[in-house]
Amino acid sequence: MYLSELQNKDIVNIKDGKKVGNIVDVTINNEGQMTSLIIQKNKFNFFRGNNDDEIRWNQIKKIGEDVILVDTNN
Repeated sequence: MYLSELQNKDIVNIKDGKKVGNIVDVTINNEGQMTSLIIQKNKFNFFRGNNDDEIRWNQIKKIGEDVILVDTNN
């Protein structure tokens, strides 16, 4: 799977069904494994300071065709 394919998916919190944000980057460890997704929480406040958040790999519950389901309370 390519980063561009992930960026086209909506990230949805499984607890409340709300969209969490958009993927802008990923973090990769020294072994080349993806460890987290960096998301932009609100694209309309892009210039208002740090608007990025991190979704750790263990918070991702399912990657589907159109969405990525995450548990942000985990």
